[in-house]
Amino acid sequence: MIWKIVLSFILLLFTTIWFVITTPIFAASYKPLSSQKANKDTLYKHVKFLTSTALPRNYLNLEVLDSVTQYIQNEFNSYGYVSEKQTFKIEGIPYSNVLASYGPKDAPRLIIGAHYDVCGEQDGADDNASGIAGLLELARLLQIQKPDLKYRIDFVAYTLEEPPFFRSEYMGSAVHAKSINDAKTKVLGMICLEMIGYFSDKPKSQEYPIGLLKLFYPTVGNYITVVGKIGQGKILRKVKSKMIEGSKISVKSINAPSIIPGIDFSDHQNYWKYDYDAVMITNTAFYRNMNYHQTTDTIETLDFDRMTEVVNGVYNAMLGFVE
Repeated sequence: MIWKIVLSFILLLFTTIWFVITTPIFAASYKPLSSQKANKDTLYKHVKFLTSTALPRNYLNLEVLDSVTQYIQNEFNSYGYVSEKQTFKIEGIPYSNVLASYGPKDAPRLIIGAHYDVCGEQDGADDNASGIAGLLELARLLQIQKPDLKYRIDFVAYTLEEPPFFRSEYMGSAVHAKSINDAKTKVLGMICLEMIGYFSDKPKSQEYPIGLLKLFYPTVGNYITVVGKIGQGKILRKVKSKMIEGSKISVKSINAPSIIPGIDFSDHQNYWKYDYDAVMITNTAFYRNMNYHQTTDTIETLDFDRMTEVVNGVYNAMLGFVE
């Protein structure tokens, strides 16, 4: 009798942990809110530009960073936005985020962000040219469809996400998050695009920070993940369900404390500091992509078909964020 009680307790505990961490969505199925779809060739064009600069896009190569900000601005402007730079200085050296907005000026905001800099001497195709390409394509799709939204969407391309500024007040996203908090801006949520281009169908191509997670998630790295933290499950469920409805790629999620390695490994962490709801869309970075922060992180390693579906999913989440 006792062993049955113990077994039932263990089963209940396991089920509870699985439910909280993985946040399963049972009702969602493919039913996109828009017929507009991301363009694979356009995504490739953006990644090609970003990975073909004369020098790597790191904090030391200021002329290259300036050329990238100009490229991003030009793309935003060509879609019909009036973009702007948010410039700040570190020891007298200027660095800039690039911003563009859609929707009512004074309405609550949904922030979509990605960083454009790289770590060290590498192309940074997945990390994070893929995220910037996705950001620009989302902005383009929005201007094509021109939906009547009651909220504002802010697109932000961040500088200085990578070391030596990671986790510092000088991260571009930290500067942006502080500025909107100082302005007492009402924020509906933030979606961070961090490495969305690398996938693998090879067995055992997916690793996890904790071995226990292999009981809950696949060991093949052919899916995209919505990453959130405990206490912000509502935004995670919303984004995940809308991505499932808007894309033809497997969408997983993890809802976990930020102490687990990887949960806060991008720009969304800086919005958590001000209690803004924020999630990261990622292929799990170095838990799958062994090219992470290596010279082998090149455009040839990316899967643009699946990357296109990720963008379709995020676009659906943007449109359906408030219904």
